[in-house]
Amino acid sequence: MAGMFELFNDEDSNFRFRITAPDGTVMATSRPFPDKQSAVEGIRDVREYAGMGHITDMCLAPAAFTAARPQLPAAAYPVADPRCSSLRPAPYPWLRRPSSPLTPA
Repeated sequence: MAGMFELFNDEDSNFRFRITAPDGTVMATSRPFPDKQSAVEGIRDVREYAGMGHITDMCLAPAAFTAARPQLPAAAYPVADPRCSSLRPAPYPWLRRPSSPLTPA
């Protein structure tokens, strides 16, 4: 069974649609539309553009992740794990760093 587009009114009386998976999970919700016809056209556009849409990886590189995170003092981390290759103690012993850095596709 395929997913479903559900057309609805939001709390501001605008028209929106949401895409739901076969199990009822909401996968995406649209922007607000001023009228029902515009919302239906939005559904048509999503069907046309997303059917075989390309994937663009906009994720940050691992180095950018570590640079953007605030560094906590070592006392904030409960356990030092020798399996972790980081300079600071591991916050959770069951988490490990990947063995090789991720490379963009």
